[in-house]
Amino acid sequence: MRNSPSQLKILSLLLGGILAAMAPTAANAHPHVFADARLELTVAPDGTVEQLAHVWRFDDIFSSTVLMEFDKNGDLQLDKNELIDLSHVINSSIAEFKYFQSVLADGQEVKMVRPTDLAADFIDNRLLIVFSSKPEEPIKLEPGHTVSFGVYDPTFYTAIDYVHDSDMVVTGLPKQCAPKVVRPDPDEAIAQNQGTLTEAFFSDPTGNDMSKIFATRLEINCTAKE
Repeated sequence: MRNSPSQLKILSLLLGGILAAMAPTAANAHPHVFADARLELTVAPDGTVEQLAHVWRFDDIFSSTVLMEFDKNGDLQLDKNELIDLSHVINSSIAEFKYFQSVLADGQEVKMVRPTDLAADFIDNRLLIVFSSKPEEPIKLEPGHTVSFGVYDPTFYTAIDYVHDSDMVVTGLPKQCAPKVVRPDPDEAIAQNQGTLTEAFFSDPTGNDMSKIFATRLEINCTAKE
């Protein structure tokens, strides 16, 4: 089934894949779509990062908009085929934004494998997106190194946040490693990155990748075994 131009456009616009001609200016560079997130990090027995499992639950208004757009038979719900179609469109829309994922090893970006299991559903009239991913190259949690995990929309259009620290969990964490949920203070983040936040950033937020400095992240630090 081919996706209509309107379907592609709405998901592109509302899920962060904003078309260049429609990019927001500094005056409206603020979130229009909101989602509560959950992240479950699974670590293998040898300390290697095995999988990141994501769950995003979107706000009522966005969910209703998506429902109306993809409800082809007009029964006010999405059947199996409509959900599959929606999942495909979402997958295509956010792929260029690396699925909003931010994984850093000692401050360096970690490339992730493209998800193959992304699925959309509606629970209590809210759009739910679930998918899992893993690093292209193995990442091992080792003493003296820091690895962080999070999500953010570089266009500032979608706010995906972890409401509670318990929404970021780790399974199989080595005993010598400790998790920490970091919630950057906006004023401190700006002060610490003053050299990077140039006039160009404020006049064209979408041309920069700075929204990640405000994003909540899960940091894993490991110490040497005693």
